[in-house]
Amino acid sequence: MSLNLNYKADVVVDTENLTREEWLDYRRRGIGGSDVAAIMGFSPFCTKRDLYYDKIGVKAAADEEESNWVAKEVGHRLEDLVAEIFSKKTGLTVYPIRKMFCHPDHPFMLADVDFFIAFPDGSTGILECKTTNYNCQEKWAGDSVPVNYEYQGRHYMSVMNINKMYFACLYGNNENEFIIRYMERDLELEEDLIAEEEYFWKENVEKREEPPYMEKPDLVLESIRKHFGPADKDAEQIKLPRKHLISIQNYLALKEEKAKLDSEAKKLEERMKESYVEIVEELGVSCSGVLKDGNTEYLVTYNPAYRTTIDKKSLEKLKINHPDIYEDYVSVSESRRFAVKAKGAA
Repeated sequence: MSLNLNYKADVVVDTENLTREEWLDYRRRGIGGSDVAAIMGFSPFCTKRDLYYDKIGVKAAADEEESNWVAKEVGHRLEDLVAEIFSKKTGLTVYPIRKMFCHPDHPFMLADVDFFIAFPDGSTGILECKTTNYNCQEKWAGDSVPVNYEYQGRHYMSVMNINKMYFACLYGNNENEFIIRYMERDLELEEDLIAEEEYFWKENVEKREEPPYMEKPDLVLESIRKHFGPADKDAEQIKLPRKHLISIQNYLALKEEKAKLDSEAKKLEERMKESYVEIVEELGVSCSGVLKDGNTEYLVTYNPAYRTTIDKKSLEKLKINHPDIYEDYVSVSESRRFAVKAKGAA
């Protein structure tokens, strides 16, 4: 595929006065920047199958409130502040254009850009504003950009036909806890990106063909749970086809291997405890000790850990005697455990 570089992005809609539902409706008509990581298999939040369901309007059966809605709302509300800090630190002029754009050659490629940058030479760049917590700043280590954000940025540069962009990320509560990353357009990567997006849109979305699950197991299992909904203990037993036999046998073999490793790990833990019982006796009620050996200093800690729990019997009493309090403070979440029993095995 030879890329056409002589184009200007088309305007899909002015987003200034759109409601959130209207904006989401326009988003479902194509692929937005935050969708791309799922298509490329690098989203930490959803599978390609989840994205497919969203685009064709299939709602999850387990339609619980999003657990990270607060983080998303905080990120949205702080975009202007992040842009202001970026401008102050770089001296560059940034400005918003409240419109949704699309690629003229690939109209399914949409872009709703946070801010644009006016460079002194008259050229234009893109600014993508992010927020994260202090413990997640390592994802930006080594001048890198998290891969899901990188794909988002390359998608925007492609739609807008812009060659330069910055990412700005606030991870604390002052302007020094701030990350700035620069990225230039890569046409070779862009070709692959467009090809993957086009295949997803034309072969999956337009033809209503579910994409296969290719992501990490935990993400796939969560996707399946959301799609099918809560477990039904009264549902009929499913007769599994023989194609699953190899998977079952593989699971049982891995389970046996894990049991052996767990047994070895427990033995090692016992030996580790044997190695430090005398040290704990030496510490008494103290939580730390130190031992110096030449230039090496060993700091030993034996700190207490406290956990507040309520036993099952007390929980039942609370439910009977104070149902209003029970309903207010006790929540039930579902998790399912996979198991296999081989009956009639030798």
